[in-house]
Amino acid sequence: MIRLDSRHNIPENLRGAIIALGNFDGFHQGHQRVVAKAIDWARSEGRPAIVATFDPHPVRFFRPETAPFRLTTLDQRQDLFAAAGADAMLVFHFDALFAANTAEDFVVRLLHHRFGAGGVVTGEDFTFGKGRGGNRELLAAMAAKLGIAARSVGPVAVEGEVVSSSRIREALRGGDCETATRLMTRPFAIRGIVQHGDKVGRTIGYPTANLDLGSYLRPRYGIYAVTGQILDKQHGYGRTLKGAANIGIRPTFDPPKELLEPHFFDFSEDLYGQEIEVAFRHFLRPEAKFDGLEALTRQMDADCEEARRLLSGAAS
Repeated sequence: MIRLDSRHNIPENLRGAIIALGNFDGFHQGHQRVVAKAIDWARSEGRPAIVATFDPHPVRFFRPETAPFRLTTLDQRQDLFAAAGADAMLVFHFDALFAANTAEDFVVRLLHHRFGAGGVVTGEDFTFGKGRGGNRELLAAMAAKLGIAARSVGPVAVEGEVVSSSRIREALRGGDCETATRLMTRPFAIRGIVQHGDKVGRTIGYPTANLDLGSYLRPRYGIYAVTGQILDKQHGYGRTLKGAANIGIRPTFDPPKELLEPHFFDFSEDLYGQEIEVAFRHFLRPEAKFDGLEALTRQMDADCEEARRLLSGAAS
């Protein structure tokens, strides 16, 4: 799949595309509905389908002090959009220059002239332009004058509750993996390069693959049943591993250090420097401080036994 930069004109063969507009962080059921509508429309008219997203998130630009909250990285979104059937991902680089675009700038200068959009699809709550001066009604009216059709998709509800990224974040902060999975149609997952750590886990029989949390939302600190996937094509791309992971500051050890530390069952290969993705399946317990390695090891034995039980039906 092609990744396009909003600061440049797009290739000629992608002009006339149907563009799904949104942030799409988490790519939950509501986002999937918007993108599916754009792709179906594009296919019905023989046009390319492009999914647009923002990086950084507008909240990060306007309120840089905000705690990390991302549900997906750009790479993850690109993979998800490709799997949905899109031809390209268009990244709006949200900086001061972009934030200064008025609603008219966004439609005329970007959608029409720079991208040559044939049509756009948004959620009903979509806003755009300086000071959020544009909404879907204004978008439709302005676009129509330029020959660009605009369609929108209403909110999606699951069990009577509207699906939103905010609801997913709330669930994850509470350790509710099942709700997050239901709303996204897949588990929340953190992707990163395996780092060298202090290697204490090796000394007690539980080696871990340490990952930095970056800009991801911090789920409830604690122990989780997880699955992992190796993304490095040279080292078994696509293999799924099962395990238990700690996410938090490791209160038993000094100094505290925030990490995601998955231990994969029946696995002893070297993962250092490789890219993996860890999916959060079930919350087991909160993070705790133990009086020494012996007590910690006993608890890890119990955690891993419970994780194995919970993951017994998961795909291998």
